[in-house]
Amino acid sequence: MSYMKSNPGEKLWTVRADCSEGTPEEIKKLSEELEVTPAFARLLAFRGYKNPAAARSFLCVEDEVLHDPFLLTDMDRAVGLLESALAERKKIMIYGDYDVDGVTSISVLELYLRSRGADVSYYIPDRLGEGYGMSCAAIARMAQEGVGLIVTVDTGITANTEIALAKQSGMCVIVTDHHECHGELPCADAVVNPHRPGSAYPFSGLAGVGVVFKLVCAAEMQRSADRADAVRRVCAEYADLVALGTVADVMPLVDENRLIVKYGLRRIQSGSRMAISALIAASQYRPGTAHVARAPRINSSFIGYTLAPRINAAGRITNASVAAELFLTDSRERADALAAELCETNRFRQSEENKIAEEAYARIEAEHDFERDPVIVLDDDGWHHGVIGIVASRITEKYGLPSILVSYEGRAKGEPPLGTDLGKGSGRSIKGLNLVDALVYCGDLLEKYGGHQLAAGLSVRRANIGRFRERINEYAREILKDAEQLQGTLDYDLELSPEDIDLSFAEELRLLEPCGIGNATPYFVLRDVPVCDVIPVGAGKHSRMIVKCGGRETTAMVFSRAPAAIPVFGGERADLLFSLDINEFNGNRTVQMICRDVRHSEKELAEHEAEKRRFAELREGARMTAGEDVVPGRADITAVYTLLRRESRIGNAEMSVRVMLALLAESGAKAINYMKLRFSLLILQELNVLSLEETEEEYYSFRVIPTPAKTDLERSGILRSLRSMQKQEQSNV
Repeated sequence: MSYMKSNPGEKLWTVRADCSEGTPEEIKKLSEELEVTPAFARLLAFRGYKNPAAARSFLCVEDEVLHDPFLLTDMDRAVGLLESALAERKKIMIYGDYDVDGVTSISVLELYLRSRGADVSYYIPDRLGEGYGMSCAAIARMAQEGVGLIVTVDTGITANTEIALAKQSGMCVIVTDHHECHGELPCADAVVNPHRPGSAYPFSGLAGVGVVFKLVCAAEMQRSADRADAVRRVCAEYADLVALGTVADVMPLVDENRLIVKYGLRRIQSGSRMAISALIAASQYRPGTAHVARAPRINSSFIGYTLAPRINAAGRITNASVAAELFLTDSRERADALAAELCETNRFRQSEENKIAEEAYARIEAEHDFERDPVIVLDDDGWHHGVIGIVASRITEKYGLPSILVSYEGRAKGEPPLGTDLGKGSGRSIKGLNLVDALVYCGDLLEKYGGHQLAAGLSVRRANIGRFRERINEYAREILKDAEQLQGTLDYDLELSPEDIDLSFAEELRLLEPCGIGNATPYFVLRDVPVCDVIPVGAGKHSRMIVKCGGRETTAMVFSRAPAAIPVFGGERADLLFSLDINEFNGNRTVQMICRDVRHSEKELAEHEAEKRRFAELREGARMTAGEDVVPGRADITAVYTLLRRESRIGNAEMSVRVMLALLAESGAKAINYMKLRFSLLILQELNVLSLEETEEEYYSFRVIPTPAKTDLERSGILRSLRSMQKQEQSNV
C-alpha cells in the first residue's frame, strides 16, 4: 500500500457526508417564510434545518443554552476551595499553558479573583526551558513562596507526579482542564474536566477557558440570589476572552460554545476590552506605511487567522507572559506597546516557520517511505520548539498524512548527539487517526504527551526516536488500512450556479456565524467558470482571479498561491471550491469568492481531449462535419506567427498549446480555437517560416525563420486540403 497520492497537492472534493439535500418543496417554503434567497434556503435544508421554525431558532441561537456548571464533577468542591482561599487570604497561583487557550484562561480567572480582592498571581511554563505542562521544579518554588492554592487552567489532567508533590508540600490543588483523560486522575482536591469518565455534564467540547468560565459562573451563582443574573454578568464581563480561547483552540462551535462565542464576538466588535482593541489596531498596522486600515469585521476567521497567531507567538518564541500581561494591564499605553511587541514577534515566527518548512519538505521528499509509513516523523537539532507545531500543520495539509516534528533545540550542528537528549515534539493528524490514542500506544517510549485527536504535544529521548517512529507507524498502518479515502479531502456543501453568487446570498451567510468545528464555514463549488484574468497581489504571494458569474465579473481571491501555481489562464475555464465574502472598499460592497481550491474545468478538459482526438482524425483524412470551425484564415495564421516571433525576440523558444491559446486570447485573437492553432502551426512549419518540434505532448520548441518577402499562404498544401474538405462538406449540405 502506498500512502503517497499521485499529486500530493491535489485534494478530493467531497460533499459533506453528514448532510443531505432538502426537497424542492422544503426549500421553497424556507425561502418564502424566512424571506431568504433560494440558495441560502438550500444551504439551511442541507445542514438539517428543513422547516422554518427550526431554521429560525438556529439562526437566532435560540436552541442553545448555558448548562448548569454544577453538573461538572467536582465543581462544588472547586468553588468551596476557592471561597475558602479567598476568605483565608491564601496566596493563589494560577498555573496555565502558553497558548491562546491557556493565556485567556489565566486572564479570566485572575481578573475575576482580583475583583474579589484575592492575593493572586499566575505561572506559565517556559516553552523552551520547561515544555508543556506542570513541572516539579515550579511546584517546589511555589511551596517555598507560600502558595496555599494552585488552580491549573488548560493543563494538569496528566500531571499526577507534580500534583502529588504539591499535595505533599501542603498546598491545595484545583485542576481545571479540558484535555482527554487517560489512566488514573491526579490526586488533586478537585478535578473539573468535562471529559471525566461518568461526567453528567451534557457537553464535552469546552475549551480550557470554557471550563474556567464555568468555574467563575459557579462561584458567582453561589454568591447570588439570582443565579441567572449572575451568569449574565459573568458572560458580559468575560465572553470576549472566552471566545478568543475557544476559537483559537479549534473547539466545536456548537451547543453552549456557539452561544458564548456569538456574544463574545459582538463584545470584541464593540471595542469593550482595551487589550483586544489594542491588539486589533496593531494587527492592522503595516510597518513603513502611513496607511490606516479600516476596522475589520470580527468573526471566528479573524480570531483564527489574525489575533490567535499573534497571541500564540509570545509563547512560541519568547514568553507567553507578554500576552497575559496585555490582557491584565489597565494602561492603554502599555497595552499598545505589548500589542506591537506581539505583532513583531509574530513576524519573526513567520520567518522561522518558512525556513523550517522548506527544510522539512526537502527531507520528506528525500527520506520518507511513502510506500510503508503513513505517519511522517522528523527530528532535528536546530528547529525552534515554538514553531514546529505550525510546520506540522503545513506538512499534514501538503501531504494529507499525520506528521510529528521533534526538536532537540540547542545542540550545535556537528556536536555529537547524546541518546539521553530530550526532544520536544508537536504533531498534527488527519480525520480517522486519533493522535492521542496513537501516543498512548507508544507511551512507554515517551516522557510526556497530551492533547486532542488532531493535535498533540510530546517529549521523547533521542535514543527512542527511531523506535517511536516505527511504533507509531505500526499503529497507524493498522488504523488507516481501510481509511485511505479520508486523506486529502476538501468538503463542500452545495454546487451553485453563477446566478447564485450575489450580495444578498453573501449577506445571508453571515447569519450562520460563528462558524467553526461542528458549524463549519460553508463552502461551495462552481463549475466551468470563465476566467478573465489571474493577477498577482501581495508582492506576488497571492492571486486575484477575475471570473464571469452570470455575465458579471466577480473577484475570486486565492491566498498563498502565486499566479504561476494557479492551474488556469485567462481565457480558460475553471472549477472553484470557495467560501463567499463581502469586500467593503470606499463605501462599496461587492461579493467575492475566497477560493480554497482551483482546478482547470473538468468540462473544458474533456472538450480539450475531444479536440485532440478530432485533430488527429482530421490529420488522418477523416471527413469534416458541417459547421466545424477548423480552417484558419490569413488573420489567424498571421496572429500565431506574430505571437511566436514576439516570444522568440524576448528569448522564449518553448511553449505549450495552452499557453499559446491564452496569449492569443489576451492579445485579442479570441476567435482562434484549438483546431485553428494546431493547423496554423503545421502550415507555418510547412511554409518554412517556423521550425517546430513537439518535445512533449502539446509542448513545442520553436524557432522563427526570418523571411524576406511576404509569405504566400496558397503554397501550403495543408491549407489547400483543409479548404477543399470544407468546400466539399458545404456542398453536401
